[in-house]
Amino acid sequence: MEANWAKGYKMGRRKLVTVLDKMVALDLLRTLLAVWSVIVVIIVSRQFIRILDKAVEGQVSKQTLMTVLGLKTIIASAAFLPAALFMAVLMVLGRMYRDQEMSAVSSAGGGSGTVYRALFLVIFPLTLLSAGMSFYVSPWAEAMMEELLHQDKESADLRGIAAGKFSEYSQGDLVFYVEKIDDDKKMHQVFVQHRQGDRLAIINADLGRMKDLPDGRYVILENGERVQGQPGTVNFVFEQFAEYAVRLESKESATTFGKESIGTETLASSEQVTDIAELQRRFSIPLGIVLLSFIAVPLAQMSPRGGVYGNMLVGFLIYFSYGNLIRVSQGWVTSQVIQPWLGIVSVNALLLLIGGILLARLYGWQWLILKVREKVSK
Repeated sequence: MEANWAKGYKMGRRKLVTVLDKMVALDLLRTLLAVWSVIVVIIVSRQFIRILDKAVEGQVSKQTLMTVLGLKTIIASAAFLPAALFMAVLMVLGRMYRDQEMSAVSSAGGGSGTVYRALFLVIFPLTLLSAGMSFYVSPWAEAMMEELLHQDKESADLRGIAAGKFSEYSQGDLVFYVEKIDDDKKMHQVFVQHRQGDRLAIINADLGRMKDLPDGRYVILENGERVQGQPGTVNFVFEQFAEYAVRLESKESATTFGKESIGTETLASSEQVTDIAELQRRFSIPLGIVLLSFIAVPLAQMSPRGGVYGNMLVGFLIYFSYGNLIRVSQGWVTSQVIQPWLGIVSVNALLLLIGGILLARLYGWQWLILKVREKVSK
């Protein structure tokens, strides 16, 4: 008996999310989280070493240290999401080719469109997430981090004083030595060397404590002696005191924010080429996710015998070339070598062209032309 199915039956019965879509999406998410975590940890660890150096020098407080680490993680997560997703797609599709799963998909009538459909169930929400992080979250994190580091730099004069060691501040103009510090932050047997221009003051005191007054922060020293004069001369002043206050110099300065910390709305309304170049860099993150994922499908199919990591080297070269071209075009836009619109269009158009060439190399130029005509005619 011949069944006369109604027109469009297969399309009407097709599930919105198939078993293959779920399998590929879940595998991609697991691989992405692993790759993304490794990349972010490596990048943030290298950057955090420089922050630790500042903390050792007393320029960053212990309270700020973990906050800066969290902000650095947010910034790196947004910047390296395209790279992590690109490598994850190559690894997932490479494994499917190695295990002959793609052969089974092809024998069931599935092609590149089936693979793209499964991948973009994950890629589309990640593109929206990366756009939000690039346009809003990362600038906020940059501004917050610069503000915290600026505040710590201004209040770094007496941070890091520890018992039993010399602590140098203000580029050597202020040197402290404390023999003992109580739990209530009272210092015992305090030595202070304070340079003011050509004059040098040496202060020894039995006790010391910090005190904030309306006109600034002071170090209050008790029961000590002070010697002040100009080295190389015999004109010195010797005096003893019951209580002596040393006012800390205030480092008031305006916070200078970089382009990365400026709000996207401000950049969009600006006509300066530096602001336009920074805005283009932010656009390149969500665009990079879409275009690199587009390239990853034919790139993974080029060398199935290479296994999971067969095309990873080519993938690395493509990604680093893309990242370098983005930075070069940003520099050219800043120096007005090229027009601003060309800076964002040229690199991404080149990436799209590479993806088309890879698809044509895999399926043939006639197949690619036929697919383009089908899309145009609809």
